[in-house]
Amino acid sequence: MSTLGSVSFARFDPQSDPADRARFGRLLGAGIWLFFLGNPLGALLRNDDLAARYGGVAALAVFVVVYLHGLSRIPQFHLRRQVPLAWAYIAILLTCFGIVVPGAGDQSMTCLVFIAALAVAVLPKWHAGAVVVMLFGGITAAGYLVDGWSAHGNNFAVLLAAAAVWSFRLAWQRQAKLMAAERDLSELAVEEERARIARDLHDILGHSLTVISVKAELAERLFDDDPVRARAELQDLQRLSRDALADVRSTAQGIRGISLPGEIASARMALESAGIEPSLPTVADDVPSRWRELFAWTLREGVTNVIRHSQATRCEVELDPAHIRVSDDGRGPCPDDGSGNGLEGLRQRARLAGATVTTSPGPGDRGFSLTVSVPA
Repeated sequence: MSTLGSVSFARFDPQSDPADRARFGRLLGAGIWLFFLGNPLGALLRNDDLAARYGGVAALAVFVVVYLHGLSRIPQFHLRRQVPLAWAYIAILLTCFGIVVPGAGDQSMTCLVFIAALAVAVLPKWHAGAVVVMLFGGITAAGYLVDGWSAHGNNFAVLLAAAAVWSFRLAWQRQAKLMAAERDLSELAVEEERARIARDLHDILGHSLTVISVKAELAERLFDDDPVRARAELQDLQRLSRDALADVRSTAQGIRGISLPGEIASARMALESAGIEPSLPTVADDVPSRWRELFAWTLREGVTNVIRHSQATRCEVELDPAHIRVSDDGRGPCPDDGSGNGLEGLRQRARLAGATVTTSPGPGDRGFSLTVSVPA
C-alpha cells in the first residue's frame, strides 16, 4: 500500500500558482489513501469504552491533520534542512497512534504505515531507514506477541509505502538537480548575451564616434577655407549619426550584423578623413562566408584603434582566406590608453569562432599590427 501515490517534490513558493497546484496535488494524492484509516476508525466506533472511543477518534482526527500538513511542507523540510521540525511531526503522529491503540486494538497499526510514509518523505535517508525498520519490526512483533492481535499485513505495507515514497523522493532529487542545471544554463546564457551586446555596442560606438570626431574636426578646419567641402563633411556627420543610432537599436534587438565589403569601404573613408593613407583590398571574395563577419569586426576594431591611438600616416590591411592583418606605422601599442577593451572583445569573438588573435610591431618594427588567423 502506498500512502503518497502522487507526492510531488516541487520547489515550494507560496506566492506562485504552480507551487500551490503542486501542494494541492500532494494533498489530493495522499488523501486518496486515507480511507485505509477507516479500519481503526471503525474499531474505535465499535468500542464500548466511551473514553477510549472518543479519545481515539479525536487523536485520529489530529493524526490526519498533522499528516496532511506535513505533506504540504515536504519541500521546506529539505530545502531549509528542518530536521528537528520533521522529527516533531513524526513524534506527534506516534503520540496520536498511542492514544488510538486502546480503542482500536490491532487495527491502530494502520496508522504506522502513514507514519513510515511521512518519515521517508521528510527525514534524512538514514533516519527514515531506521524509522521504517523499527516500524516493520514493531508491527511484526506485536502480531506475534500481543494476545488477539494480528499484523493484518501492515508490516509489509510499511515496506511498500516506504519504497513508493522513496521512489518519489529520488525523482524529486533528480528534478531538483535538473532545475538547478537549467537555471545555471539560463543565467549563463543571459550573461553571454549581455557580454555580446556590450561588445557590439563598444565596437559600434567606438568606431562611429571616432569617425564622427575626426570629421567634425575636419569640418571645423575647412569651415573658413572650403565651405563647400565643410558642408559635405557636416552632411556625412548627419548620415554617420543616423547610421550609428540605427546600429545601436539593431544591436539591442539582437539583429546586428556587419559585412566585410561594407567595412572595407567604411575603413577607407574613415582613414582618409583622418589624414591617414589607406592601403586596403578592393574585394573580399576569397574569404569564406563563415569568416567574413569575424574579419569585418577585426577590420573595424583595427582601423578604429589606428585612427584613435596610433598617430600613424599609413594603414595597411592584408586579407586572404586564412587571416586578416591591420598594420600601421604609428607610435605602437599604448597599454594604458584604454584600447584594451575592444581587443579583449575581439579575442572573445575569435575564441568562440576557433580563431586566434595576435599583436606585434608593424612593418619595419614600427607601429602596431593586429592579426586574426582562422583554421584552415
